[in-house]
Amino acid sequence: MDKETCMIETESALREILDPPISLSLRKVGTTLDAHCRKFISLSPFLCLATMSKQGEATVSPRGDPPGFVQVLDEKTLIIPDRPGNNVADSMERILEMPRAGVLFFIPGFDETLRVNGAVNITTDEGILARCVVAGQTPKLALKLTVEEVFFHCGKALKRSRLWDPDSQRDRKEMPSLARIILEQTADPNAPITQEEISETEEMVEEDYRESLY
Repeated sequence: MDKETCMIETESALREILDPPISLSLRKVGTTLDAHCRKFISLSPFLCLATMSKQGEATVSPRGDPPGFVQVLDEKTLIIPDRPGNNVADSMERILEMPRAGVLFFIPGFDETLRVNGAVNITTDEGILARCVVAGQTPKLALKLTVEEVFFHCGKALKRSRLWDPDSQRDRKEMPSLARIILEQTADPNAPITQEEISETEEMVEEDYRESLY
């Protein structure tokens, strides 16, 4: 079959293959954070933040802290603190270009997730940042997200992946350390990596963890 004929480029072509959406799936999309959404967010220690530049360059960034680290100001407003990282700030730069974001909240042990989409901006408001203190550390920045869409996502993906099943956990030794991976990805192909370089980089990564986590 010609590869060109395998490309889906219109909604009508897509709908020829997919069944119609379930009515409940369409009706479940809300525009405000009700009690169930607020409870889920209060229990969530981890989320994925999706942003996109004007040029269409997309990125997804993981964010994590103690459960409830995302603050619910009201039924339309979320505050996501920005914690110390690598300072690449790719998500922040995309938000400056295109102030919109999608957030996916997870709770360990829950197969369901919570999806929130809306307008977002970067704030240094001292009152807002003061709400995000962890272990005496106040973030320098936070994201203020105005909710436009919010809904719970069913657990099929997490059930299929057995994400929380202890028996599905893999041995970390199945892959090299992060330090070695980065060295191999960035090394001069004509200059072999030494064990000393690997050890130094692994220590640098561990030191960054020690200084950035609290």
